[in-house]
Amino acid sequence: MKKRVAIIGATGIAGQQFLAALPEHPDFEVAALAASSRSAGKNYLDALREPSGAIGWWCDEELNETYAQMPVVDAEDFDAASVDIVFSAVESDAAKTLEPRYAQTTPVVSTASAFRYEDDVPILIPGVNNAHAALLQKQQTARGWRGFVTPIPNCTTTGLAMTLKPLHDRFGVRGVVMTSMQAMSGAGRRGGVLGLDAVENVIPFIPGEEEKVQRETQKILGALGDSGIEAAQFPVSATCTRVGVLDGHTEAVFVATKEACSVEDAAQAMREFDGGLSGLPSAPDPLIFLHEDPFRPQPRRDRDRNNGMTTVVGRLREEGALGAHGVKYVLVSHNTKMGAARGALLVAELLMRDGFIR
Repeated sequence: MKKRVAIIGATGIAGQQFLAALPEHPDFEVAALAASSRSAGKNYLDALREPSGAIGWWCDEELNETYAQMPVVDAEDFDAASVDIVFSAVESDAAKTLEPRYAQTTPVVSTASAFRYEDDVPILIPGVNNAHAALLQKQQTARGWRGFVTPIPNCTTTGLAMTLKPLHDRFGVRGVVMTSMQAMSGAGRRGGVLGLDAVENVIPFIPGEEEKVQRETQKILGALGDSGIEAAQFPVSATCTRVGVLDGHTEAVFVATKEACSVEDAAQAMREFDGGLSGLPSAPDPLIFLHEDPFRPQPRRDRDRNNGMTTVVGRLREEGALGAHGVKYVLVSHNTKMGAARGALLVAELLMRDGFIR
């Protein structure tokens, strides 16, 4: 029997991405849609309708007809006990209030940053830190919840942590320098102003982004012990920029390793990395695809590999400026798929398989 799920923040960009990903999902059925009081009481299609008559559905996929006619309830009044899983796609401020309320009865998988840095909250990337899910049991005990809250990382962190994992496991990471060239879709929609800003331009600063990438990468690649997650000790230096690309974050990554790491060794580690996700419906094969063409990856050509779930790597080369051992490469990761709703679905699939969602 499929699990009944609710989408909180269903009318926003992140909520829409969940609804674009969920039709025909083998494990989940959408049982409830919730949003702010402005949308409550309307059917979903009418909640998306703007004063001009335009329908504010921003996904490439067509809006599912069944979802279009579903009623939208007020997120403040939603009874999470009525569903098996809550997918939260609200802004961080709202998440701080709503997600603990829902978690009293029901598992919450969130795209928000509100709880990412709490000591008893794992930031899960399936395939990278599956073992951190055990922390959820401590969270439940400490907070007296029957459910839990587990957020996915910042979308920029996702591709970086995914590609560092096989290198860290095999060679040890001593330090990372990364520069991102992030897609416009990561900033949401601001009435066309964002597009005008990014045309013939690079925006060299994204507030808060670099700190998130640095902190989350160290937590995700840290070790789970009796007292919680001990963050990885290697430094991460990030510069995050916005460029005129619709979807798909590109990152130039420089990695210093503890052990000798040739280009051939690094390529083998990435190609062999499977993350233990066999059989999960949303899991891509492979997790990391490695290009030999020096002109790849490119976001327009590579972001949708395996439905946007595979991290694509290219230009893998030796790196000597950061120390005796290391490599450098370019990656593309789909920020609104693996880095958002589809990545959250994969988290829920992993937690179901491993018994944390029953």
